[in-house]
Amino acid sequence: MAKALLMQGNSACAEGALAAGARFFAGYPITPSTEVAELLAKRLPQVGGTFIQMEDEIAGMAATIGAALTGVKSLTATSGPGFSLKQELIGYASMAEVPCVIVNVQRVGPSTGQPTSPAQADIMQARWGSHGDRGVIALSPSSVPECYTLTVEAFNLAEQYRTPVVLLLDEIVGHMREKIEIPDQASLKIVNRKKPTLPPGEFLPYKPEADGVPPMPAYGDGYRFHVTGLAHDYTGFPSGANSTSHELIARLHTKINDHVDDIVTFEEQNLDDANIVVVAFGGTARTAYAAIEMARQQGIKAGLFRPITIWPSPEKQLKALAKKAKTIIVAELNYGQYVGEVERIVAGQAKVVSLAKWNNEPISPAEMLAVIKEENAN
Repeated sequence: MAKALLMQGNSACAEGALAAGARFFAGYPITPSTEVAELLAKRLPQVGGTFIQMEDEIAGMAATIGAALTGVKSLTATSGPGFSLKQELIGYASMAEVPCVIVNVQRVGPSTGQPTSPAQADIMQARWGSHGDRGVIALSPSSVPECYTLTVEAFNLAEQYRTPVVLLLDEIVGHMREKIEIPDQASLKIVNRKKPTLPPGEFLPYKPEADGVPPMPAYGDGYRFHVTGLAHDYTGFPSGANSTSHELIARLHTKINDHVDDIVTFEEQNLDDANIVVVAFGGTARTAYAAIEMARQQGIKAGLFRPITIWPSPEKQLKALAKKAKTIIVAELNYGQYVGEVERIVAGQAKVVSLAKWNNEPISPAEMLAVIKEENAN
């Protein structure tokens, strides 16, 4: 039977990680994500796991990767400046195909910015922050219950596709408190990484199977394998061959892009007859719920499209919306980042309007309603 609790978003994230099977956390305290580490420092030892506070964010990411290589589901948590520091090693985890979860509770930046104020300005950093080409998975919860369920999903995706997964909270969602029903563990779908079926002498650690993902033994399982951030062949050892780099980098994309329909999730509200569509995610979607209800009460046909999976983009769904809607309003707490992605996807099929805010405050329902009414009048 599910257990109802009043819980903070960051706490729900920590509990979701435990439910997914995470047994290792390494990180460094940083507002507004510190509660994730604080709760896991208490809870991990209770379930036989390990918590370690590292000397900095870089070391926290390195230890998370190291633990994942031993077969343990691992995560770290941070905010903007720490997320920046982790980028090189996130790229390493992508190249070496090490499954792990990075929780980023976003705050105002650049630099130290406003540590206690909400923002959604790390959207593009989640996609492009690490140098080079790679596929990316990033999820964005908009409620406390979703902080729990999407953390479980983040681990499932990391394990299934052997990739780091970013969980993009924002300060609003991380620090709000709501009722949450914690499901029975037996009811959860839990995915674990594929193990090799070949004997050690025949096993090639980076040879993909039909889904594009290689099986992954843990250190200590009896399989000897090399892990490197260099371009490598199926043996795991570096290779400078053009064909090796071409195949490897392509596969880092296709193992995700070929499964977009299984990865991408979203929410739709009042879209059947909507000619004004608000695209909003995370804490800003909370404003959109209210603003769209107010617009409907005034006879305006407004609806919401909420990307839950930020990366890869919900391209198919946004292209379909553009064929029906007159205007798409992209609401976000930054100077205008995701709006560019929507414009790329829509490609002129519908008018795209940016509702961006970056002054330490959330967008209010009244502010969003004013933009909806203006576009409806045009």
